Amino acid sequence: MLQVLPYFAQYKLNVKNEILAGLTTALALVPEVVAFALLAHISPLVGIGSAFIICLVTSLFGGRPGMISGAAGSVAVVIVSLVVQHGVEYLFVAVVLMGLIQIGIGLLRLGKFIRLVPQPVVYGFVNGLAFIIFMAQLEQFKVPDAAGTLHWLTGPPLLLMLGLVALTMAIVYLLPRLTKAVPASLTAIVVVSALVMLGGLDTKSVGDIASIAGGLPSFHVPQVPLSWATLALVLPYAVIMALVGLTESLLTLTVVDEMTDSRGRGNQDCVAQGLANVTSGLFGGMGGCAMIGQTMVNLESRGRGRLSGVVAAGALALFVVAGSSLIERLPLAALVGVMFMVVIGTFEWASLRILRRMPLTDVLVMVLVTLVTAISQNLALAVLLGVVVSALAFAWENAKRIRARKHLDAAGVRHYEIYGPLFFGSVQAFTDKFDVAQDPAEVVVDFRESRVADMSGIDALHKLTERYQRAGKTLRLRHLSPDCRQLLRNAGALIEVNILEDPEYRVATSAG
Repeated sequence: MLQVLPYFAQYKLNVKNEILAGLTTALALVPEVVAFALLAHISPLVGIGSAFIICLVTSLFGGRPGMISGAAGSVAVVIVSLVVQHGVEYLFVAVVLMGLIQIGIGLLRLGKFIRLVPQPVVYGFVNGLAFIIFMAQLEQFKVPDAAGTLHWLTGPPLLLMLGLVALTMAIVYLLPRLTKAVPASLTAIVVVSALVMLGGLDTKSVGDIASIAGGLPSFHVPQVPLSWATLALVLPYAVIMALVGLTESLLTLTVVDEMTDSRGRGNQDCVAQGLANVTSGLFGGMGGCAMIGQTMVNLESRGRGRLSGVVAAGALALFVVAGSSLIERLPLAALVGVMFMVVIGTFEWASLRILRRMPLTDVLVMVLVTLVTAISQNLALAVLLGVVVSALAFAWENAKRIRARKHLDAAGVRHYEIYGPLFFGSVQAFTDKFDVAQDPAEVVVDFRESRVADMSGIDALHKLTERYQRAGKTLRLRHLSPDCRQLLRNAGALIEVNILEDPEYRVATSAG
């Protein structure tokens, strides 16, 4: 019995951590979600309702416990033109279709392709998001004038807000050195809020952004014509939203995996994100995905399981239904201070320390992804550019690695021993290795240390064979691996080469 007690004590401690982490995350979600909803020209209640649904579904069924999803800014940027030009009802259709696309990607197990994203791209993605989160907080230092134009705070109001932000950051930084019984972020929000409310300090609050009072979202069938025209209108938006959402979600999953030394399930998370967005669309909500800032808040508050996400979703619902008057009084300075600490924790400072040791190409890729992410806020475009540039750099480096060692045997046959892959990038260098005019009547190309990787390589072999045939000479291939032989067989009539019998692979093929 005594041996069982420590287990239950630890379980209760974990439950406490999960609940407190969920509450902290919910408080950090409110201003972000409201701001993203306003950015997308929809009601703040729609944003909070969407965050409640998406957070709940992904927390229950997602592939990465501890990761927080909600109505994200990256998706909000995409839907602005759709809402402005065609109305919010078309948005709901696009969100449902977005979710169906994501479910399809997950069921087809395409989430594994996130492994193809190089580390410099991940660094650039994370650093760019840190910059976006930082810039988003600066908006809270602005106030509207009588005409509704935003201006920076000045004088005592600015100094007060800066002081409260600094106090929040100090508590988040110092409290863990004294005790870890409660999340530092939650303590900072409570302490600064109490100071503002009890001291009657006049500073910006959540209610200054928008009111969050209302009810929970209800089932809503989008009021749009069910026609091909509607599908054609929303499909491009849905595809972009789906790709942007999964890009941010899967890369956030990768970052959390590294932080927690565990591994999430990418395909399962694709399906969960899709289910969440389908549900959100059918309940009159906007699309969403993983939110790296709130995920960091959750992790730093020691939320590691699914319970913290469920609590965060439940707390959002309670804020809207019963606690809006209190939540609207929370000082924005406290929430800004927490998010500033998230920025510091999110930015990959290690990427700066290893700059001098990184290859120049990797440095350029990291900087490119960071800039594109920060400037355009198009995460899918930033990651795609990073992957393409990395792939081209890799191809260029491998193209330079192909080389040939040649010798003449006793029978007067010229042998070319090829080293390095034969693919689109190395075709020209490969072709330049051969001296058709000076070679003897029979030539053997040995691929023991090489392989034919793509159609460009096959075409290069075909053209090389034709050159030798026109010169009245014979070209033969030796030591082709089974996958290379299959590639040649699949090419069929597109290529005619002589392949020497190779006992090592137990394949005897002779063509031409």
